[in-house]
Amino acid sequence: MTETLEVAKRTLSAKAVRNMGDIPGVVYGPKQESISISINNVLFEKTLKSLGRSTVLKLVGLGSGIEVLIHEVSYKSGQRGVHHVDFYALEKGKEVTVHVPLEFIGEASAVQLGGSLTKVLNQINVTCSPSALPQHITVDVSSLDTFEKKIHVRDLIIPKGVKVENDPEEVIAMVQAVKEEEEPEVTTETVVPEAA
Repeated sequence: MTETLEVAKRTLSAKAVRNMGDIPGVVYGPKQESISISINNVLFEKTLKSLGRSTVLKLVGLGSGIEVLIHEVSYKSGQRGVHHVDFYALEKGKEVTVHVPLEFIGEASAVQLGGSLTKVLNQINVTCSPSALPQHITVDVSSLDTFEKKIHVRDLIIPKGVKVENDPEEVIAMVQAVKEEEEPEVTTETVVPEAA
């Protein structure tokens, strides 16, 4: 079931919308005429936190519902909250290529050997129909029980109908030995006073 997000057509300036406590945004796509919109700040922040960016949303309040992906969320330095949102309108029957976040689970036992878990990738690129788009891909790091082992893209369990665009040999996570910093050698210099 597609999640919905209520928006409104925007007639005011972006600054005026922000002054009212809402977020200005825009909807566009290959078959979608660009529409300036405003979104309730609290509602959007809640949606973004619970669903993330790689979830198909249906925007309601613009006449017919428009299925979209959150394309870009911009923040202004020095200011709290979202500054602007771009929504990409999906074409019916067309596949999309998007970033999907990786969700790490489990314990890497090699960390107990004096190592540090290194997450090389935090997201991967996938192509699929909007209805098959996963919110995230799970990475179980419990297989990392030695410093030699690595998790590659090819090791991921990918849902049916989803094609990964990354190189299968790309490393996702590993445990690296923590190098102890060597103590700098302290040399003592003896100063012999010159004979008068």
